[in-house]
Amino acid sequence: MRISIIGIGSWGTALAIHLIKNGHQVTIYGRLEDNIVQINNDKVHPFLPGIVIPDELKITGDLKEACNNEYLVLAVPSQYIRDVVKKMYRAGFGKKTIINVAKGIEIETGLRMSEVVAEVTKSEYEYCVLSGPTHAEEVAKGLPAAIVAASENIELAELVQQIFNNESLRVYTNDDTLGVELGGSFKNVVAIASGIVDGLEFGDNAKASLITRGLYEMKQLGRKLGANPETFNGLTGIGDLMVTCMSKHSRNRGFGEKIGKGFKSSDILKSSDMVTEGVYAAKAFYLLSKKLNLDLPINEEVYKCIYENKAPLDCFKDLMTREMKMERE
Repeated sequence: MRISIIGIGSWGTALAIHLIKNGHQVTIYGRLEDNIVQINNDKVHPFLPGIVIPDELKITGDLKEACNNEYLVLAVPSQYIRDVVKKMYRAGFGKKTIINVAKGIEIETGLRMSEVVAEVTKSEYEYCVLSGPTHAEEVAKGLPAAIVAASENIELAELVQQIFNNESLRVYTNDDTLGVELGGSFKNVVAIASGIVDGLEFGDNAKASLITRGLYEMKQLGRKLGANPETFNGLTGIGDLMVTCMSKHSRNRGFGEKIGKGFKSSDILKSSDMVTEGVYAAKAFYLLSKKLNLDLPINEEVYKCIYENKAPLDCFKDLMTREMKMERE
């Protein structure tokens, strides 16, 4: 297959390396000329230390050239998806297959990435989301992992499964695009809360409880919006929650840990070159929960920590002293 990765970050580059191992012809698009030159010359990525970039990987700064391929993998942060797809459309989008790997919700509209793409293109295209517990560093190294290809067109999901599946990355299919996208977005908020637990040194009991109740909120949101609740018991629900909430590689968990240690969210964001999706998701889900009249207490406290500078200890006190209820409420 001739495949283009739109976005030269760590995840897009890791997937490019993976696809080349599968025998595909891969082009990766980057916006910044300096990054392209550096990676081309040094054959290393600044966010993937120790990983050699294959000579077969074609790197370009020409979006029109990248859009010539039939399969386009969107690997840019969620808040940039709209602008990037607009530019792709102007560059000669045509009838393409879009495989989205960005995990997020658009703040201004509350739309999922599939909805953003549909709103921008207003044309014929095939859409599949690829999501699951997969850190870029490990996928680039070829360490074992599993992921989900989800599309309302199950035949497309099966095609994406064939393109990406190999002995180091097992790909499952799902027809619940809504649930997969929600799980991949909401878990980042729970991961920030989990990092705050680490920063406050609250221990394993608190972290396990938080992750479990975070899963409950994810399911409540999914039910309200019409997702299949079983989706959240799978790789893009429990699986992604586990890896993002516990891993040393998780930038969302790491962000939360710094908040727990007393750093301000604005200062943390200024000091990082990488996007922390949970920061944007917390706001998007907060606004959506008010619109839907839905109680998402963990998300609400994360939002208040980030955007209202509420003290982390006060957030957890308010979570622990909420009205008593049955577990399934």
